[in-house]
Amino acid sequence: MNEKTINFWNEYWTLNKKTPTAEFDAFQFGSDADWLAKLVADGKKTATCSAHILYELEGEPLPQAGQYSVVLNSSDVPVAIIQVTSVSLIQMNQVPEAFALAEGEGDYTYWWHAHKNFFGQELKVHGLSYSENLLLVCERFKVIHKS
Repeated sequence: MNEKTINFWNEYWTLNKKTPTAEFDAFQFGSDADWLAKLVADGKKTATCSAHILYELEGEPLPQAGQYSVVLNSSDVPVAIIQVTSVSLIQMNQVPEAFALAEGEGDYTYWWHAHKNFFGQELKVHGLSYSENLLLVCERFKVIHKS
């Protein structure tokens, strides 16, 4: 984690006169980190999803409500701090339109095609193939601080 990210994190807690939580992560969203980070900062993106199988393959724990993350742009500059408000496991072909729209990237048709392509590529790297009933980890979040 870079110094800018740590300073951004600490700045939020200092400004709000609160004690920081012990843990947080920092990451870039998807294949267009700048566009997606801007959507988060602008309040248009309040949800995200990922393939459950990738958590298993990478030995990563599933996200939990209450967790914090720093959203980075493509240059690893912090753009926002988000807090997960809910997590659910849903098959891709069962994702409600309201959730897809909360991802802020376009209409449901756009969401479907973009995610089908994205997950297809991600799974292929691991020698797996895409299926419409792919289990997704669907997160909703709120922005608590932005640059």
